[in-house]
Amino acid sequence: MPDAKQTIASRAGRELEDGQIINLGIGLPTLIANYVPEGVDVVIQTENGGIGVGPAPEPGCEDRDRANAGNQPITLVPGGSYFDSATSFAMIRGGHIDATFLGTLQVDEKGNIANWIVPGKMLAGMGGAMDLITGAKIVYIVSEHCSKDGASKLMKQCTFPLTGAEEADVIITERALFRRHPDTGWVLEEVATGFSLDDIAGCTDMAYAVAADVKLDAFGA
Repeated sequence: MPDAKQTIASRAGRELEDGQIINLGIGLPTLIANYVPEGVDVVIQTENGGIGVGPAPEPGCEDRDRANAGNQPITLVPGGSYFDSATSFAMIRGGHIDATFLGTLQVDEKGNIANWIVPGKMLAGMGGAMDLITGAKIVYIVSEHCSKDGASKLMKQCTFPLTGAEEADVIITERALFRRHPDTGWVLEEVATGFSLDDIAGCTDMAYAVAADVKLDAFGA
């Protein structure tokens, strides 16, 4: 099977639109910077205070003074810059981010997102997810479909503390793509190569409709 994270990131990259200002969350979402389509010009922002983030640096070319919010080394494209986190969050809270791509622990059929804490576990800090979820114009959830124990992350109702209520717009996993519509709720629009409609039904707990023109073998290897 292809690498799930790379499959998710490459499909998420196809969502990018020319001229957008986007934010990539910690972990898996940062891989999307490597999948910006040819001819599409986006500006990538990182909430610790940077704009104009480029692809990941080549091994051996990392600059530890250039890092994203997850302390991963980054590159800057020409014209990129660094600034303080107060300015960064003014951009986010001011509604200037067109789309944010975030990982999750759970997401449910109402669009609720739980991605900041596992109850009972130590946490360094909640990060900027709460601001991003409410401040960005489009919220993409990019996550593996199931947790390590095989349970679906796409739930009827989140059981972990919420990061944001009814804010998720699109879910992209290594198995499928869903969009949330005001009138019909979640709609399954694409199924990845190697999976069937029955496979998706068997690993998805949240309610959803299947698009009349659902695409099979839509992405992945």
